[in-house]
Amino acid sequence: MVNKVTTATVIGLNAYEVSVETDVQNGLPSFSVVGLPDTAVNEARDRVRSAIKNSGFTFPSRKIVINLAPADLKKAGTSFDLAIAMGILVEEGVLEAESIKDYAFIGELSLSGNLRGVRGVLPVVMGLKEIGVKNVIVPADNVKEAALIQQMNVFGAECLNDVVNHFVETPLKQYKTDINAYISDINENFDYDFKNVKGQQKAKRALEIAAAGGHNLLMIGSPGSGKTLMAKCFASILPPLELSEALELTKIYSICGLLPKDKPLMTKRPFRSVHHTASANGVIGGGSNPMPGEITLAHRGVLFLDEMVEFPRNVLEVLRQPIEDGEIVISRTKHSIKYPAKFMLLGAMNPCPCGYRGDKEKQCTCSEYMVNRYLTKLSGPLLDRIDLQIDVPRLTANELLNTSENSEKSEDIRKRVIIARKIQAERYKNENILTNSELTSELIKKYCQINEDSKEIFKAAILKYKLSGRRYDRILKLARTIADLDNSQIIKQSHLMQALQYKMFDKETLTI
Repeated sequence: MVNKVTTATVIGLNAYEVSVETDVQNGLPSFSVVGLPDTAVNEARDRVRSAIKNSGFTFPSRKIVINLAPADLKKAGTSFDLAIAMGILVEEGVLEAESIKDYAFIGELSLSGNLRGVRGVLPVVMGLKEIGVKNVIVPADNVKEAALIQQMNVFGAECLNDVVNHFVETPLKQYKTDINAYISDINENFDYDFKNVKGQQKAKRALEIAAAGGHNLLMIGSPGSGKTLMAKCFASILPPLELSEALELTKIYSICGLLPKDKPLMTKRPFRSVHHTASANGVIGGGSNPMPGEITLAHRGVLFLDEMVEFPRNVLEVLRQPIEDGEIVISRTKHSIKYPAKFMLLGAMNPCPCGYRGDKEKQCTCSEYMVNRYLTKLSGPLLDRIDLQIDVPRLTANELLNTSENSEKSEDIRKRVIIARKIQAERYKNENILTNSELTSELIKKYCQINEDSKEIFKAAILKYKLSGRRYDRILKLARTIADLDNSQIIKQSHLMQALQYKMFDKETLTI
């Protein structure tokens, strides 16, 4: 008689129910797994056989057929081991099929029968909850992560014997956790603080605006002007994650196997610093079994591209669509996978190969040809998607020698950013967005209205700088954020004029 054991698999960020159907028949001893398994799933045959024997149970010397249904869904990974073992033990009479019908099983088995942690437990448990499963048994290494899903009975097991004893003798202890405790217990110590950054008040203000509204920013300046240092300090002024953001981010890091065992929930916004040798697939994601790339790992956080012009042009160009849509679709022959990618792009670059174009103290040694070739990697459409583009000049001698200057602490800047984010969260609570940077054209008309005098100023700017429709929208969103930082319900002329200061970088004059 065929028995069924419930588990699930993850494709993209979504979990799909998988029924492990086990049939043990009379015939020559064999063990086959069908249902579109990958290599790791096929290797479960040897792991399960050894785990069952080494746990003190009898492995059937008959023909065993395991079907992972639905058969047209690709199965990958090692999380099916425990479910397969449970199906075989039911066929051997060790367990009653009725006793495990309300349970789902996730976990990889070692040859000795111990349970190892697996990737993607959080999205799997979330998916199981949606289909009505109430009980789930996972490896002890994953129990904290699984318990983040409320209204699920989560049990952690160290080995196969623990799982069997749960139904026969000694039930496992249900693991519970308070998800809000992880959110509230946030260590706000950062390695870098704006109090240690000398001068650069305009750049600091631009970074504050970017953090408050989730805007993209590009810093252009000579070597040693503080671009990289300020980028590292940027993480210290980002607001804490909302619970919905934290869960979404945790799903991503769980699938990639990047969650620490003692930290099952992501509580800080990610800051992903990518080296310029990264490939396009490494940045956007991909592979035969597509996995998230850097833009998805930076979701709800920051993607920092230092020496941005040193990146291959094709890598920079693949960022255009995710920046606009907030997601990336990775297409393969048989399926497509969608990953979220609502990140803030933070770039830093020199104005020319030698780095001193336009510098008041040091002369540039680059020819016009070298400069033009250097800057062609930044296309107009990409620059059009970067809301703030600022010049970061060399520090003066007085600024460098001024040790008595008390720069504003990151903590103080962060407080203003958090207030602005709360204003946006309240304003957009019914719009399915969180920040001003996510405003669509329709929502811009609704929330970014300006008076007639401001329209005249804007019209003059459009004619002078030949602003595109996209740039027009981004300046309005930027002005909306500046107004929020000023705790103003309306966009005033001063807010619009400040937003216009961060206009497009001019490649020809190398000025902002």
